Amino acid sequence: MLTLFHAAWSRSSRIVWLLEELEADYEIRHVDIYRAMSLSGARDPANPHPDGKVPALMHDGALITESAAIALYLTDLYPEAGLGAPVGSKDRGTYLTWLAWTAGEMEPAVWGKITGAVETDPNIRKRYDDAVARLLNALAQGPYLMGDRFTAVDVMIGATLAWGREHLPESAVIDAYMERVSNRPAGARAQAKDGTPPNVAAA
Repeated sequence: MLTLFHAAWSRSSRIVWLLEELEADYEIRHVDIYRAMSLSGARDPANPHPDGKVPALMHDGALITESAAIALYLTDLYPEAGLGAPVGSKDRGTYLTWLAWTAGEMEPAVWGKITGAVETDPNIRKRYDDAVARLLNALAQGPYLMGDRFTAVDVMIGATLAWGREHLPESAVIDAYMERVSNRPAGARAQAKDGTPPNVAAA
């Protein structure tokens, strides 16, 4: 049985989306988390994540944390869905690279823009510019990040763009990509299961 420990409107929202894309049999357990942007929430003792964060996935007693690791685990678990790249396939290296790049490069780059560090630190500015250039180059070849095939990489990056779009430059290529990925039925199902936005819950 797959159990996702989830907090509404957080990084675990993209795992709900991925689970819907995979048509997996799973359950959601809502937990509280500390939210740095609003200085609200707290660590939930019901959450098995060692850092008190989300997502955390439990599968038959095995705990998997961190979005990229969970995405890889799930797409390996459901190879018939075609959202990953099996071991030994020609796309495996590219798939792993994109998953790691999303967490290791793109998200920190966007965060640097959100915090304003891009404007004061030339190294952070370069990281941001490089990430944007790589994204635009991949999408120009599209329609998806691995070519003609929608994969879990598009879930990861599409979800990041959904909350970080205003912090990226104007681009018809990015906007067209976001429209493609946001119109997927699984995404709509995931939004319905995500939960109440934290600012509404606190009101």
